[in-house]
Amino acid sequence: MRVIDHHIVGLQGGGAGGRTSDVFDPNTGRVQAQVTLGTQADLDHAVAAAEAAQPGWAATNPQRRARVMFAFKALVEAHMDELARLLSSEHGKVIADAKGDIQRGLEVVEFACGIPHVLKGEYTQGAGPGIDVYSMRQPIGIGAGITPFNFPAMIPLWMGAVATACGNAFILKPSERDPSVPVRLAELMREAGMPEGIFQVVNGDKEMVDAILDHPAIGAVSFVGSSDIAHYVYRRGVAAGKRVQAMGGAKNHGIVMPDADLDQVVADLSGAAFGSAGERCMALPVVVPVGDKTADALREKLLPAIEALRVGVSTDAEAHYGPVINAAHKARVEQWIQTGVDEGAELVVDGRGFTLQGHEEGFFVGPSLFDRVTPQMKSYQEEVFGPVLQIVRAQSFEDAVRLPSEHQYGNGVAIFTRNGHAAREFAARVNVGMVGINVPIPVPVAYHTFGGWKRSAFGDTNQHGMEGVKFWTKVKTITQRWPDGSGMSGGDLPRGSEDGGPSRIQDAFVIPTMG
Repeated sequence: MRVIDHHIVGLQGGGAGGRTSDVFDPNTGRVQAQVTLGTQADLDHAVAAAEAAQPGWAATNPQRRARVMFAFKALVEAHMDELARLLSSEHGKVIADAKGDIQRGLEVVEFACGIPHVLKGEYTQGAGPGIDVYSMRQPIGIGAGITPFNFPAMIPLWMGAVATACGNAFILKPSERDPSVPVRLAELMREAGMPEGIFQVVNGDKEMVDAILDHPAIGAVSFVGSSDIAHYVYRRGVAAGKRVQAMGGAKNHGIVMPDADLDQVVADLSGAAFGSAGERCMALPVVVPVGDKTADALREKLLPAIEALRVGVSTDAEAHYGPVINAAHKARVEQWIQTGVDEGAELVVDGRGFTLQGHEEGFFVGPSLFDRVTPQMKSYQEEVFGPVLQIVRAQSFEDAVRLPSEHQYGNGVAIFTRNGHAAREFAARVNVGMVGINVPIPVPVAYHTFGGWKRSAFGDTNQHGMEGVKFWTKVKTITQRWPDGSGMSGGDLPRGSEDGGPSRIQDAFVIPTMG
């Protein structure tokens, strides 16, 4: 059976621990590989390699670091089909979604190609008599990323591209459920010209997470996962003196005003709620129609759209979405559906018990739709992370603002309307980190930043964009004065010697010839 090892400089084979974990094919339910689970000794080996390589990489000028990013981008694009197939085989998302996963990560690589510009500091001439002040951004040293199963290409690239472009060494701990693409990305990064030790992958479970959080040589940790684990990572990392950004779960709402284009809303919801089997922190699992008339009309249009959804294997080009990641997650999603029923919500479409001919052991869950869900229900309060859409009816615009604002999660929200004033008012007032106006999944472009509020994010900075650059760098501010060594004042500075030759000051700026 195939074994997926770490990507650590100088470490051959499975490392020190000997523990492994199963990697499944979600389409068949069968184990397709084993992934090595690392130990403290494996992490120490990676850190030692990072410590050896990082000073030289930090001393490499930003333009040369950017050239590595350009070469890496070209390699990923050349290997897009290979990476998408590999990603789909372990995660289960369809090929089109897998390519989207990779492409959204590449957009951050493109941003990192501009690192010479974004690393420029600030300068003030004449802050005092003969005094200038300037700042520079310098790398923190060694950073680490701990990434989830649902975006095995995008999120590692969000973190690793910016971290390394800023001059850091980066150690990635991907999900042990689908680790092959992160390891392959590390191989391509090395092929692009990245020095050994700058981008490494250590596979593992909680033991490795704790080792990263406790390691004194790792200065910053970026995390994406569930909110409970994000809070744990943030508290433990900060207690160890690290800079930490930890992105958690979500329960994103889609507000539908009475004037919205319902056909467009339904088309958007079909992808935003059910795409990638709902395994996205920016999925749209709650729709909030304003007024019963809007709710009834939306429900009537949703039913045929949901019935038309094709659930298939990840290689099916006609499938809208594939299986969920594993059997445990399938059982978890189906339990949340039962919880909604027990709480009194109306189950309009039941996706439990879905099977695909020839793939009866695959981890498939059909699309589900609930109506008349209330804010008091546990199934509304928590993240389901599956192909389940809930209708929560609001009676007014104020209710529509209040529902996402008072929810424990604050990742994303969308409003569908033709009324510019209502959209503007909603965007200004809603207590959520990312807002879409007639955009169902408001993930910002790579040169802006990604991050939620409340229990959706812990820490003070967001992912990628300038917030990412700030996270992976430290600011150094220099205040300088250059008094003249002769004791002359600025007004007495010589313009040249008596014989017309250069002054001492001019001498200082003469560029010597080479050779």
